[in-house]
Amino acid sequence: MTQIGLMIEGQWGLTWERWDRLLQAAESLGYQCLFRSDHYTIGPPDEASLETWVSLTYAASHTRRIEFGPLVAPTTFRHPALTVRMAAAVDDLSGGRLVLGLGTGWHEREHKQFGIPFHDFPTRYAMLEEALEITTRLLRSESPVSTSGQHFPLDQAILLPRPKRPGGPPVLIGGNGLKKTLPLVARFADEWNAVYLTPQGVRERNTLLDDLLTKAGRQPSAVKRSLMTQMIFGTTDAEVRARLAQSPEPSDKLLEWNRVVGTPQQVVDQIGAYVEAGVQRFMFMWRDPTDLDGIEKLAQTVLPQFHQA
Repeated sequence: MTQIGLMIEGQWGLTWERWDRLLQAAESLGYQCLFRSDHYTIGPPDEASLETWVSLTYAASHTRRIEFGPLVAPTTFRHPALTVRMAAAVDDLSGGRLVLGLGTGWHEREHKQFGIPFHDFPTRYAMLEEALEITTRLLRSESPVSTSGQHFPLDQAILLPRPKRPGGPPVLIGGNGLKKTLPLVARFADEWNAVYLTPQGVRERNTLLDDLLTKAGRQPSAVKRSLMTQMIFGTTDAEVRARLAQSPEPSDKLLEWNRVVGTPQQVVDQIGAYVEAGVQRFMFMWRDPTDLDGIEKLAQTVLPQFHQA
């Protein structure tokens, strides 16, 4: 079944009141999930934000149905042993609804603002690779884990209590890279999240990922395929044009950047093209965290085409 959810940029004015309203809207309107970015800021200008893992703990205890998680948590922000401990605890608190998205981190300014070392990409990639090994081993191993990594060595570490969900929360890796991202997905991930790809781009990478998984001794069905892209939605053509005009990006660029843009039937058709390409879950980035009316209209007009009662 196709799953449709929302993704919120947590550094664009997210407050506790707005986060609670978004959670309740996603929960009550039939969305499958609500994910959020893990950023301090992406300014200038700097806007209100909530610390990611505190907000995910709130989500675990204030919802009952939806899946949720970071899209994605940078390994530069926190030691991976701390991240996996928090993830296992939040997953248990939610009854098994967390998805643990991990990434390299990319926004240099926020690192410098808050005194977090921002290494070159090869170093950040190596940190992510080590973090993924640590994360998956700690989640799945009943015995203490030791590693000799350059960045995050462990010495007889074990998660206690053990995660209630067998294997702990699923691990998600996002990105489109053919030479680095997809090989990591084949080794470690339970879900691959494509970012702003066309249906053809998804299809091509799905084929490559299937081959990589087979070579790694895993079934292609072992990895869920999802897509994060921006949604520009309106119930009429005039409303869509108005929302495009309000977008901070030039409207002529939005379609080039593979957003999903249009009225209900146009959105349904675009989602259908991605489903044919192999996308199983959608996290639609909703730019305005206060636009609950648009979220409700999308749920009323589009979700019934894909979500069964």
